[in-house]
Parts: sequence; structure tokens; C-alpha cells
Amino acid sequence: MDRKDIVKTLNTLIETSKDGEYGFRLSADHAQSSQIQHLFVTRAEECAQAAAELQTLVVQYGGKAETEGSATGSLHRGWVAVKGTLAGYSDLAMLEEAERGEDTAMARYRDALQGEELPPDVRFVVERQYQGVKRNHSQMRSLRDQAKVSQH
Repeated sequence: MDRKDIVKTLNTLIETSKDGEYGFRLSADHAQSSQIQHLFVTRAEECAQAAAELQTLVVQYGGKAETEGSATGSLHRGWVAVKGTLAGYSDLAMLEEAERGEDTAMARYRDALQGEELPPDVRFVVERQYQGVKRNHSQMRSLRDQAKVSQH
């Protein structure tokens, strides 16, 4: 994999991390439970740290690091806001959207890891971050399931 491809892959993951950061912050703003608000804020900070770590790698590989989320992420955040208005910003709705966002992040990380061979230093970081995304996804799903049960 040449430097240009590495930078492109990393920049896609930066956009994904920024999307997560913005999505979790938006969800935190509308969550009703202080526990879920805190969780979303923590996840947003972790996404911001992941993006910063990837941005450092992009620079090390001679590229210009992305600083924004993706167009798809902007649409997702807009959809979160619209759905939140319709659903009264229930915690269940926010958790469902967070899980959907983590589905997208998992797919992008999986694509990066299954694509062309990443250099060992890059693969190490991407693998570690992918494990974090998977943990986030599992936690969102578990909390969503708990919220569904408590609504009935």
C-alpha cells in the first residue's frame, strides 16, 4: 500500500471518528438520563481522541489530515435531530441512533483492515480503535435493549 492510499484510508477513518464525535455530542444534548448523557459525552471525547491519533498518522505519512466529518455523517446527524423531534428525544431513540452510527463505524474500520495491507504501525492503531468501536456498539445495543424493556 503506498503512502497516498494509507492517507486516504486514514482520512476516511478520521471522518468516521468525527462523525461519531458529533453524533454522540448531539445525542448527549438530547438524552434525558444523566447516565446516558455522561456516556455519550465520554464516547464523543473518545472519538475525538481517535481522530487526533489518526490525524497524527496522516501527517507522519506525508498527508493532509481531515478535520471534519463526512457528508454522510452530516446527514445522519440531521436525521438524528429530525427523528429526535418526532420521538420527543427519548433515550431509546438516541441509543438506537448511536447504535446505527456505530454500525457504520464498524463497517468502515472493517473495510480499512480488510483492504490492502496496512503498515504495522497503522494496522496496530486501526485494530485497537476498531476494538473500541465494537465495544461501543455492544454497549449501545445493550443499553438500547434495556431501554426497550423499561418502556414496557
